[in-house]
Amino acid sequence: MQLSFPLLLFSTLLFIFIALSVPFAAGRKPHVINFRSRNLFPESFTWDPKSQHFIVGSTRHQKLIAVSDAGVVESLITDTSLPENSSFLGLTVDRYNNRILACIHRPPSPESPTPFNALASYDLQSNRRLFLSPLLDEIEMVENAVANDVAVDFHGNAYVTNSGGDFIWKITLNGDVSILSKSKAYKSHPVYTTTAYHKCGLNGVVFSPRGYLLVVQSNTGKLLKVNVDDGAARAVILNRDLTAADGIAIRGDGVVLVVSQEKLYFLNSNDGWGEGVVYDETALERERFATAVTVGDERRVYVLYGHVLKGISGNEERDEFGIAEVESEKESEEEPVWLYILIGIGLFIFFIWRFQMHRLVESLNKKTV
Repeated sequence: MQLSFPLLLFSTLLFIFIALSVPFAAGRKPHVINFRSRNLFPESFTWDPKSQHFIVGSTRHQKLIAVSDAGVVESLITDTSLPENSSFLGLTVDRYNNRILACIHRPPSPESPTPFNALASYDLQSNRRLFLSPLLDEIEMVENAVANDVAVDFHGNAYVTNSGGDFIWKITLNGDVSILSKSKAYKSHPVYTTTAYHKCGLNGVVFSPRGYLLVVQSNTGKLLKVNVDDGAARAVILNRDLTAADGIAIRGDGVVLVVSQEKLYFLNSNDGWGEGVVYDETALERERFATAVTVGDERRVYVLYGHVLKGISGNEERDEFGIAEVESEKESEEEPVWLYILIGIGLFIFFIWRFQMHRLVESLNKKTV
């Protein structure tokens, strides 16, 4: 059995790489970012891969900030033309058109009994607003309508969930609005009527690279798959409900991440989300009230601790907020196994190389004699 020189070189380098990687992988701690911004109380955030920073919204101010991985804060966009007391809710980066899409919501009040909901599009190069598209129900006004979260497809079409009306808007690249989906599937499951979030229906939404939407429904704990062509929707069969589901994201390997106030769910599917499995749950800091999840650099998963419940009350003052990397314990247990397998392969090749080198030396000695 003989190995070519390139293969021997590769095996040696592989062995060195694995030997160096094992202590690094075992010793890396989850990334925690604490940042300061006066009374921000963010409900949403997203990762901008081009600028390599997080974009964070606010429920108290009409502004977006950029947060670096070291917690450095910079003002990104301030839009004083938005209605007073409006908030930035769901956010997503349209990387193909270099823009940030933001759900704008102002709740009803005695002075303005009708809520204001819109989708805003801002250019990430100039920070200029491209459009502000009001979001209405074509048939009836919904007093408790909330433009909650937004996803974007490859063509620049945006999809916004209405948590109060349980339907989904579609907004084109140019800002034209229509209603994509009012499926009966959104009303076909029992609502948790005794919870504080019983009026919050469709919430987090994400566009799958395979061409459909995945949407969570807070007050039923269901995950739904929605066709972007005709709005047809059906519930994904899961092994458990996603209690108090809020934000959602998809990792590069297809794993779906769903955040609630108390935990982060890890889900996967083998059939394109006809059925799925919650294969792990990671506990979160309940008092800090996580509301959003995103995937950052190197497929790292982050949740946003925005203390939103205290912010909604209007009486709380706060400067410090957090972004924290969250890992699956089961995945962390599996990673060393693969490393040890690679080490075994590397050692096997290394000993073969040593054996061959020994034979080569013996052969050269015989020729010399």
